[in-house]
Order: sequence, then structure tokens, then C-alpha cells
Amino acid sequence: MQDSTTLDSSQLEKHRTSLTGHCYRMLGSPDEADDAVQETFVRAWRNLDRFEQRSSLKTWLYSIATRVCLDTLSDRARRIRPMDLGAVNSVHDELRTLPAAEFIEPIPESQVLPDDADPAERAILRQSIRLAFMAALQNLPARQRAALLLMEVLGCSAAEVAATLDMSVPAVNSAIQRARATLEARQLQEDAVAAGGDDAELVHRYVDAFERYDMDALTRLLHQDVVMSMPPYAFWLRGPQAVQDWMLGRGNGCRGSRMLPTAATANGAPAFGQFRSSGPAKGYHAWGLVVLEITGGRVTGINTFLDTARVFPRFGLPLTLPA
Repeated sequence: MQDSTTLDSSQLEKHRTSLTGHCYRMLGSPDEADDAVQETFVRAWRNLDRFEQRSSLKTWLYSIATRVCLDTLSDRARRIRPMDLGAVNSVHDELRTLPAAEFIEPIPESQVLPDDADPAERAILRQSIRLAFMAALQNLPARQRAALLLMEVLGCSAAEVAATLDMSVPAVNSAIQRARATLEARQLQEDAVAAGGDDAELVHRYVDAFERYDMDALTRLLHQDVVMSMPPYAFWLRGPQAVQDWMLGRGNGCRGSRMLPTAATANGAPAFGQFRSSGPAKGYHAWGLVVLEITGGRVTGINTFLDTARVFPRFGLPLTLPA
């Protein structure tokens, strides 16, 4: 058995993607997840003498990362989606902006799903970063959230979770039961699992209709309960007619936009950089990252994240396009 003191940075680094995914699920922010992973590595180096290999290095790092995230969550409120703020809006309501840090932010799948995960593991990890499931997680108290993720997403034993959270095994099992009940009450656990793969033909038709600004064709692709949101606006709409009224009314500035697909999906869903025209022969400027949620062959969610200076670089998108 290798002595823990011989561990080097490469052995920690190979777990970065898995740890980023865990921290992102806990915190709802890619930037905060990156910071939490860095702090995890710092604490790991400082405490190498305490790593006696009674558990795997990966499990030990998950334990440290969980504590880092709990420390982060101790002094701030949960992150939200616009739909968590209240009743559905009308197309005429005020566009009120909240700080971007209040919202769940998207992340490229490639930054949170390890390459060496087997297909079954990848499916679980992908489902657990979908926006609907992320929003459900944020409604759990931090320790319940941690217990649920460690056991049901990462496959840790109840004893390992109990050691990480300084709880008894019965207390861990009770926390898991309460967490499941909360998710089921919100009916988001099932929704997240049902939101299967990204229908490539549907996505192509959506982008084509949007770039042609054919709102009749676009709304035919929408689910009857489709939701549209635009973080950091505290604003959301429901239903194909509301989407069409917005696009042809106050959102008409999107006419003539171009859509550039991201190299990686966002939270397990197809994503595009939307670029609005800067004027005749002046090219296009970044407007928002569009993440499409799809269920049953229809678009159920149109999420446009408008903080392009933060979001676009993470997805490898430029901030301008030539004419």
C-alpha cells in the first residue's frame, strides 16, 4: 500500500472533475464550485498525515469537499431559478433584475462528468445536474442535500456519510428520507428523471425557426406548459402563446439573431450562444446562453442566461461574431 505522504498533485488533480460536479450540485454556481475544489485541495495537502487510507482517496476528498461546501453555505441563501420567486408573469410586467449570484448558473457537462465514468454512472451524474433537479436540491437544507448527494449520486455508504457529516447512521437515513419526501412533494425528482436526451431534430428545428424568426413554427415545438426565463431577470412566462407574444413584442430585438451551439451540453441539455445583430455590416454581439429543456419530444424550458461576460467564456463562446 502506498504511503499517503507520497501522494502528488497529479493524484489529486485526476479527481478535479468529479469534485467539481459534487461542489456544483451543492452550491449551484460553477465559480463557487471551482473555488471549493481549490480549497479542498489546500485542505487535503495540509492534512495528508491524517489520510490513513482506511477509505479511498476519492472518498476522502469528497468528505473534505462536502465540508468546504457546508462552510460556504453557512452564510448565504440558496440559489434559485426565476420560477421560485412567485407567480408567473405576464408579458407586460416589469423586468426587475436581481444579482446574478442569487440564481443557479449553468455549467458545461464536460466540466462535471468524469471521462472514466461508466455509462450507468454517467446517466446518474447527468440527471443530477439538470436544472430542474438542481433547483429541487437547493430547497433542501444543506446537510440533507449533502447526505442525499453523497449516498444516492456518489454511492457512498451510510457510514461514510455519517462520518463526513458528524451524524449517526440512523440520523443519516432519516435525513435521506426527509430529502426524498421534499423532492417528491415538489414533483421535481420525477420531472428531472423524465427529461431524457436532447432530440437532435427538434433542436435543429427550434434553432432554424428562431433564426428565421418564424414564431408560428417555433411555438409548434413547445410543450403546452413550456416555461421561459431570463436570469438575472426576476421574470418568467408560461405557455406557447405567452412565449410568442413576448418574442413578437418586447422581445422583438431578438429578430435577426444567430445561434452558435456550445461544444458541450449545459446541465445535460442542448445549449446555444445567442448573438444579436449589432447593426448592418457590424456583426453580432453576445446576448445570452440559451439552454433548452426537452421532454417527450417538446421543448419544456427556454432558459436564457444573460450574464454573458461570465457564462460565455466558460462555454468557450466568443463575445462577438463577424458580420
